[in-house]
Amino acid sequence: MILLFLVVAGGLGVLIYDGIGARVKAESTLVRETHEATALDVAITHPKLIGGAQEVILPGSTQPFIDAPIYARTSGYLRKWYADIGARVQKGDLLAEIDSPEVDAQLLQARATLATANANLQLAQIEASRWQGLIKSNAVSQDELDQKVGALNADKAIVAADEASVKNLEELVAFEKVTAPFDGVVTARKTDVGALINAGVGAAAPELFHMTAINRLRVFVNVPENDIRAAQSGATATLFLTEFPGRTFSGTIARNSNAIDPTSRTLLVEVDVDNPAGELLPGAYVMVHFKLSGASNAMTVPANTLLFRTEGLRVAVVRDNKAVLVPVHVGRDFGDSLEVVDGLKLTDSLIINPPDSLISGTPVQVLSSAN
Repeated sequence: MILLFLVVAGGLGVLIYDGIGARVKAESTLVRETHEATALDVAITHPKLIGGAQEVILPGSTQPFIDAPIYARTSGYLRKWYADIGARVQKGDLLAEIDSPEVDAQLLQARATLATANANLQLAQIEASRWQGLIKSNAVSQDELDQKVGALNADKAIVAADEASVKNLEELVAFEKVTAPFDGVVTARKTDVGALINAGVGAAAPELFHMTAINRLRVFVNVPENDIRAAQSGATATLFLTEFPGRTFSGTIARNSNAIDPTSRTLLVEVDVDNPAGELLPGAYVMVHFKLSGASNAMTVPANTLLFRTEGLRVAVVRDNKAVLVPVHVGRDFGDSLEVVDGLKLTDSLIINPPDSLISGTPVQVLSSAN
């Protein structure tokens, strides 16, 4: 009886243990399945390290190294022009001739006046010399001698004034020939034969020609404040133009404005480019590549990992199967990715396209990894 009791009791114990274990296992499975059901399914990626030398690509526009309107310095009528638009001229080449008979007549009159003044000066010199000899024998008074010397000095001043007048008119006559002030290209001709020419600058005196020097061009680029390290004077920049596929042009950063524009938060940078063949035209749209060094410790993250919150930018990082919102500071914007200055490590797992309602501590389940 005792043995039978022990066998029955043992069997009942085994049945009870198996029943309790099955219930505990079922409850544990239920908890796990419930947790998995409530966890957010996510895809993750990791930050990428930027190389030691990066490029900043910005748009720019070319401008001539010298750009000048050509005005007349003497009035008259245009007799002939010698250079039309697109003409390449050298410094001193004749562009046009102006017929100015009034100035020519004034020059002739001034020369005649100068000849008269020179004749009067010679007579005054003779008289002054003669009276200086007579004063030694007291044949004339000192007062009379002083008058002759004074007349001589006055005639010298008249001759000097007439010479200046003649020189001024000779320069005006020389200005009847309009010449190129520098080597370049005529980009506009705004006059024609027989047109009335007024000397000077303004509405009454329109420009005759417009010239640009294109053997060297200036390229102006607005560099964002975050990338001004790439705008160091003396550094090399590379230019790309759509009309020259597969070709590059090399330029040098000549100078910058040394001031950030408070409106656009950019720095105006000038890149000088040699253009001996004249292939690059002023006003062209170019893409300028600047080399940016010293960014070896910087990282980039995809733009679709960022969360815009009132307290600032955040990224969702998976830690211990939970989402943790981490504040980050971004630098340069590369379009589909952004540079992260601080806040992350290369080993962090970033949630791609996190929902706007995501909060720290939310359970997550990683389904895939982008890298």
